[in-house]
Amino acid sequence: MRGRFVTGLTAGMILGAAAGLMMMPQMDMRTRRKVSRASNRIIHRAEALLNDLRDYTM
Repeated sequence: MRGRFVTGLTAGMILGAAAGLMMMPQMDMRTRRKVSRASNRIIHRAEALLNDLRDYTM
């Protein structure tokens, strides 16, 4: 049950951040690249954390 909650919470944060960024008007290409790279880093860190939590709980 805990794993589902953490997964849902992580997915919700990522989707909420992505939706907020898509609504930002007048973003130039450099800013989009920075945001894309930062979001990729966050996704990879969240996946690593989730995998660590799964290993810890088993």
